[in-house]
Amino acid sequence: MGKGGQDYGRQEKKSSDDSSDRDTFKAWAKDVRECEEHFKVSVKTGLSSEEVENRRRIYGSNELEKHEGQSIWSLILEQFNDTLVRILLGAAIISFVLAWYDGEHSGEKDITAFVEPLVIFLILIVNAVVGVWQESNAEKALEALKEIQSEHASVIRDNKKIASLPARDLVPGDIVELKVGDKVPADMRVVELISSTLRLEQGSLTGESEAVNKSNKPVAEDADIQGKRCMVFAGTTVVNGNCICLVTQIGMETEIGKVHQQIHVASQSEEDTPLKKKLNEFGETLTMIIGLICILVWLINVKYFLSWEYVDGWPKNFKFSFEKCTYYFEIAVALAVAAIPEGLPAVITTCLALGTRKMAQKNALVRKLPSVETLGCTTVICSDKTGTLTTNQMSVTKLVAIGHNVDTLRAFKVDGTTYNPAGGKIENWPAGDMDANLQTIAKIAAICNDAGVTQSDHKFVAHGMPTEAALKVLVEKMGLPKGSKDVNSASTSSLLRCCEWWSQRERRIATLEFDRDRKSMGVIVDSNERKKSLLVKGAVENVLERSTKIQLRDGSVVKLDANARKLVLQALHEMSTSALRCLGFAYKDELRDFVTYSGNDDHPAHQLLLNPSNYPSIESELIFVGLVGLRDPPREEVHQAIEDCRAAGIRVMVITGDNKNTAEAICREIGVFKSNEELTSKSLTGKDFMELRDKKAHLRQAGGLLFSRAEPRHKQEIVRLLKEDGEVVAMTGDGVNDAPALKLADIGVAMGITGTEVAKEASDMVLADDNFSTIVAAVGEGRSIYNNMKAFIRYMISSNMGEVASIFLTAALGIPEGLIPVQLLWVNLVTDGPPATALGFNPPDNDIMKKPPRRSDDSLINMWILFRYLVIGMYVGIATVGVFIIWFTCGSFMGIDLSGDGHTLVTYSQLANWGQCPTWTNFTASPFTAGNQVVTFDGPCDYFRTGKVKAMTLSLSVLVAIEMFNSLNALSEDGSLLSMPPWVNPWLLLAMSVSFGLHFLILYVPFLAKVFGIVPLSLNEWLLVLAVAFPVIIIDEILKFIGRCTSSSQTSAARKSKQKSE
Repeated sequence: MGKGGQDYGRQEKKSSDDSSDRDTFKAWAKDVRECEEHFKVSVKTGLSSEEVENRRRIYGSNELEKHEGQSIWSLILEQFNDTLVRILLGAAIISFVLAWYDGEHSGEKDITAFVEPLVIFLILIVNAVVGVWQESNAEKALEALKEIQSEHASVIRDNKKIASLPARDLVPGDIVELKVGDKVPADMRVVELISSTLRLEQGSLTGESEAVNKSNKPVAEDADIQGKRCMVFAGTTVVNGNCICLVTQIGMETEIGKVHQQIHVASQSEEDTPLKKKLNEFGETLTMIIGLICILVWLINVKYFLSWEYVDGWPKNFKFSFEKCTYYFEIAVALAVAAIPEGLPAVITTCLALGTRKMAQKNALVRKLPSVETLGCTTVICSDKTGTLTTNQMSVTKLVAIGHNVDTLRAFKVDGTTYNPAGGKIENWPAGDMDANLQTIAKIAAICNDAGVTQSDHKFVAHGMPTEAALKVLVEKMGLPKGSKDVNSASTSSLLRCCEWWSQRERRIATLEFDRDRKSMGVIVDSNERKKSLLVKGAVENVLERSTKIQLRDGSVVKLDANARKLVLQALHEMSTSALRCLGFAYKDELRDFVTYSGNDDHPAHQLLLNPSNYPSIESELIFVGLVGLRDPPREEVHQAIEDCRAAGIRVMVITGDNKNTAEAICREIGVFKSNEELTSKSLTGKDFMELRDKKAHLRQAGGLLFSRAEPRHKQEIVRLLKEDGEVVAMTGDGVNDAPALKLADIGVAMGITGTEVAKEASDMVLADDNFSTIVAAVGEGRSIYNNMKAFIRYMISSNMGEVASIFLTAALGIPEGLIPVQLLWVNLVTDGPPATALGFNPPDNDIMKKPPRRSDDSLINMWILFRYLVIGMYVGIATVGVFIIWFTCGSFMGIDLSGDGHTLVTYSQLANWGQCPTWTNFTASPFTAGNQVVTFDGPCDYFRTGKVKAMTLSLSVLVAIEMFNSLNALSEDGSLLSMPPWVNPWLLLAMSVSFGLHFLILYVPFLAKVFGIVPLSLNEWLLVLAVAFPVIIIDEILKFIGRCTSSSQTSAARKSKQKSE
């Protein structure tokens, strides 16, 4: 199904496949007779029913293939293909088994033992659900593409016309009739024009900014897609005229079918984001570190569960304690839980989600969360021209009228870049006092025109040809002649009131349609004075050639001599070299054949109008009145955005389907190129680029680059080569032809207003305002988000280092376990979560868009930062273990009395050898108070198990307090808290309050205190907690100071060496 006509116009799969290229029947380069012979069909009679069935069996239906997506189970399994997730899964399974074993061994199962594995499983399930939901949206671009296909076609078969045949039933060789408004059902060769002109809107497929004229004349064999003027392509729309076509390709062999295949291929080669790669690398390193520490802990404690005696120099009489072995295995599991930042995935997702909200406020709608971070390291922006750098709204920018005599011209600059009639003015315009020549120009522009402009949702939309809509907007800016009365009609909006005024004065009675030979359009009008006139607009050279006279400023008409003709052509040349599309205006009052004509079919003059070959003679001996220059103007804010990109070290490459001269002029104007820059090596067509021997060398050039007349495969190749070269590529686009490159790029950016659904579904981000400057603002936001993410990732990792150090020291010193896994899980998930999320609200640096983009392989943590957090981690470990030891061994510390609860003091030696307690003589331990409760134990030795609950609470509280203070350290990587005080981020202060509040909640709510194995603390004990926790700020301030001094000395040394080299 959907094979398309392999033998009847098979297109090559790859441009480099020469043999395939030779076998292809190039219908665009053959005349109509050759096409009929090749497809064995007559244009008059079409295919026979028998031949249709035969071809359908061979070539299938005219449909796009449906690629099988991933199954739901493969998507679920894919979510666990992540190092951190696998470590978490392993830790959860082991924790669950140990909890089950302990329950079986003791005869009763405590639900609190299962809290830790169940919470970890819950995290993994939520992560998998979110991942599967995101992945399942990936194939929507292909489904949206199918909606572009035509559903029905008007076909000639068996010498009969079938008015509405399902488009899927078309086969190569079918004869199809197209008319205005039809969507083209397959790739077809135009064989006959029924109307004098045929225009198609194919910008979504080729990137051209205007509707394209089509003919039935063959073109060169090596023509690009834009140059195939005798071909119409599936999914494009007829905007003017009607014709007969011959189907050459169907299904996947059409141009839109190739795009479909390219999207599928691009979706298969999607890569992880830079952040995901770094987190995976971090996970792998973490796995090794956890493994080494677990082994080290076991080696340190092996003496407790495995002992032996030496007999004759050999170890014998081995004694193994399975219970103690299991205990130390639990410590190793606790180590794994401590080392893994379980809250990191949730905090990253939250931060990215907050980032998407910020970007949405700037008109950048993020479809895929990870793309927020990827934006921050964008090094190249490949931008489409039409609709992104420009407004995609044709606008008159220059009006040239005739002066007092034939040797002078008047030029007016016209402001405005949209279809808004009030959006801009005409400079030096004689408002309310238009002379006769300007009035004639306004009349022709208003009446010789089939377009309209309406307002919709604060946007101005053109109906009809964009150039004609721009002329109507010009008429509104010109205003009404002096002394004229306003329109008294409710049939039209006030948007085009001046055009309506002219239409009421001069009633159209006939239209001479535009055709490609005479390149003009004319209308015959009947004025209120019953005077017939012909108003003409068209290509300046053609209109000027058919003109014999010229109208001066005061309305008088004189002969158009050679000097006047030369002057007009000179003005035309100046405007054309500025990439303006020029239209000339002329009129004729002497219409001998139409003096009595009023639009009646039975009038003799009506027969003249039925034959387009008469139009040139009717449009002869014209009176030339002036010309205008139009273009799709650049957006006003784009120039500054390009400058911002240059300052931020981001290269801008423009890739467009439009013609080279127009694109170069726009690129010079917006600052991609300098006004006098040599463009020989900077501006190439897509075809020229593909013929280069060393494409990567071309792409490595500094500054901006331009690729014009680009096809979808050219865009894909450019993106692929840039990515191979290590660039992080953001690609913008709005059409079907852009979708494969959008899918392939690191960041695909689609247009929200003009973009097709295909482009939007293939993208990572959608611009709600179609504005290039929005991308630049989003890049700045992405950089800010990345910096903030780096801050909270470092914060969480440093906190986890502290937890690892705490457990390691506990095991190394041999003291009772100070922190249990469920407490560590609470700290990592709940207590650390709010401050880490709040760090995502850190204000951006002022110079964030003046720094070069970071490399995608830059490490999250460099050696100095690692050393800093190792120092901090060691302090966290010493503080949490130290406060545990202090409670057991000291009655007071730093003047803080700790004896008020009546607990029994022991020596450090006793604490370190608590396992030998049963062998001690005369050891007793007294019950002690904790809040309103009294802590008792079964025997003296149980003091080191049940009685350690207060010491554990102190360790947990110190850990929480240190991590709150450490979050203040994370406000800036190197800046002191004196230069960046805590209140620069009020959200962080709120988050710290929330975290402390949650900690108080589990301390002072009896049920929660029992679940977490802790008890309430007194005021003095809280003072001890703060005294032990606060130094973490002082230590990091000293380390930051050393870092700043080292950094400044390195910078000055580099500056001196640079000066010496110069």
